[in-house]
Amino acid sequence: MFERILLPLDGSTLAECVLPHAVALSRATNAQLVLLHVVEPVPEQGPMATDPLHWHLLKAETRAYLDEISERLRRVGLAVEGVQLEGPAAERIIEYARENEVDLILLSSHGRSGLTGWNVSSVVQKVILRINRSVMIIRAYEAGEADLESLTYRRILVPLDGSRRAEFVLPVVSALARYGNAEVMLATAVTRPEMPRRTPLSDEDAELVEKVVARNREEAEKYHAQLGSWLTTDKVSSHLLVGDSAISLLHGLAVEQSVDLVVLSAHGYSGDVHRPYGSRVTSFIVYGSTPLLIIQDLPADMIESSQAEMITTQTLVSERVQGGPASIYARTNE
Repeated sequence: MFERILLPLDGSTLAECVLPHAVALSRATNAQLVLLHVVEPVPEQGPMATDPLHWHLLKAETRAYLDEISERLRRVGLAVEGVQLEGPAAERIIEYARENEVDLILLSSHGRSGLTGWNVSSVVQKVILRINRSVMIIRAYEAGEADLESLTYRRILVPLDGSRRAEFVLPVVSALARYGNAEVMLATAVTRPEMPRRTPLSDEDAELVEKVVARNREEAEKYHAQLGSWLTTDKVSSHLLVGDSAISLLHGLAVEQSVDLVVLSAHGYSGDVHRPYGSRVTSFIVYGSTPLLIIQDLPADMIESSQAEMITTQTLVSERVQGGPASIYARTNE
């Protein structure tokens, strides 16, 4: 379960759409909230340069902003800490989460830069791809004005593929369901097996496909019945979907049923350590329209770094040893 939840805020109304969700999560899991604001420096030369007085005023305004939001959350009975850092936003968020035993990062899809046609902002994309922690993304364009205590999840969609990894989310789902008296929607997509496509299927091939589908559907029904008995809530519904694309079926169900939250394990049956998320999670990040909670099922040190990350890390280490750009940047931000 969660003990420390990190909320990166940039001072914008869009970023603050996470606050009602933070209240709900904190109350459901008894977690402490950590508000983080990263003050990003501008170049020291050129027309956009920041003079020292303006910089100190900016940091004072940020501190006052964190204090104000913290006080709002404390008034509703939550344990809150405010943290101010300096530097590139994504890098500082990732560093803080890794160094301070953060269990969950709660992110608004967009912030100070405004809404865009992209499903998440560039900062959010950087964080979720490198954080290797559980992450929750709130869609800023779907968020409306809400009182801090008014949010409850009525329908929670839990896509499952039959793997133990996918079941990793169930303790959190149970806690959220109990808190808001929510319906837990267990969903499994039964896909038709691929067959040779150069010619139409023969009657024999078509019959074989239907037999496989029927068999998988039967096993999925048993699986859902078993999981439903494990959940500590009475409001559980089973959804077995049949089609050619599991991802399309799950997206369609989320929209049709107007779910309030989708909860997924970061990895499913494949458990691919070469990527931070499986294909279903990636699809919901890029194309989903509901709040998305991703429970990381792998320890951070088991997820392999990308080639770009490894090369960049090696370059920065080399520059620090040689007193190059990395060392200069570090000294200017001490």
